[in-house]
Order: sequence, then structure tokens, then C-alpha cells
Amino acid sequence: MTPLVDVMLVLVVIFIITAPLLASSIKLDLPKTAAAQPGEAPKFVTVVVDKSGQVYLNDKPLELLALARQLEQTAKDNPQTEVQLRADAAVPYGRIVEVMGTAQKAGLNRIGFVADANPGVMPQAKP
Repeated sequence: MTPLVDVMLVLVVIFIITAPLLASSIKLDLPKTAAAQPGEAPKFVTVVVDKSGQVYLNDKPLELLALARQLEQTAKDNPQTEVQLRADAAVPYGRIVEVMGTAQKAGLNRIGFVADANPGVMPQAKP
């Protein structure tokens, strides 16, 4: 009986770790880093910026003004909510700063960047 419980606990941990990664239906080419580890937050919202610069809040496309209103409401409900920012590697830095500024103005200061784990691969500098 004990080995069966051990196997089930391992499976539960695997599902807990992989479920957030499978939740997003938006295709992104996330930057790679060896330091990327799945994190746990008591409450979070997912903000995605795709290759074209379109912003999504929990997989729903929004303009920055609508995003600001939604994030303000979230901050009123729970100011400790974390914003998990998933941005395509091709998105310009300025667009990311706009989205981060919107979240901070709304009162959400906990921002986490989501990246794919790819240990052992260092980014190459482009000439």
C-alpha cells in the first residue's frame, strides 16, 4: 500500500507543476533561462504579450486601458496578487515596460516573469 501512495504523491506533484504551464492557449516563444523554475503564488493573474504586441489578461485580449481597469479591480480585491508576465521573446522592451507600468499604476507591484526552463543553454549574443 505504501508504494502505491508514493507513486500517487509523485503524480500529484507532477500535475501541480505542469498544470499552470498547460493552462495558456496562446502560443509564445518564451525566452530561455536555466534559472526558470515553476513558482507558487497564493493568487495570481496571467498577463501575456504575444509576438504582435497584443496584451491578454487570463487569455482574454484587452487594450491597455481595459487592462488597467481589470488590474485595478484585482488590486482592490487583493493587493498581494502577483502578475505573471509571459512575453514572447520578439516583443520590444518598450511594450513590456508599458504593461509593467500599467500593472504598477493599478497597485500590483508583485510581477513575475515567466520563462521556459532550458538548463545548460546560454544565450548567444547577436552581432
